[in-house]
Amino acid sequence: MKKAVVLCCSMIISTFAGAADVAAGKAKSVVCASCHGNDGVGVLPNYPNLAGQKEAYLVEQIKAFRDGKRKSPFMSPMTKGLSDADIDNLAAYYAAMPAKK
Repeated sequence: MKKAVVLCCSMIISTFAGAADVAAGKAKSVVCASCHGNDGVGVLPNYPNLAGQKEAYLVEQIKAFRDGKRKSPFMSPMTKGLSDADIDNLAAYYAAMPAKK
């Protein structure tokens, strides 16, 4: 039973891991870099660092901006045209970066 649970969890994780394309996320992040920096570090103190954030957290937050669940005069328009795949790729790209202080 225990092995079955571990196997099932491994399959679920592997399904989500690797589904996103880090290279595509990097290409899409060019626009993001104006505020979040080329290295994922906010260029101003009130802009959050994205480098090293958890992938699932980034997906959730970007979708919330895009879908209007989270309001921001800056982020809402920036995320409006992003597909789910774009968001997954961006999140994978920033999550793969080393966290910075």
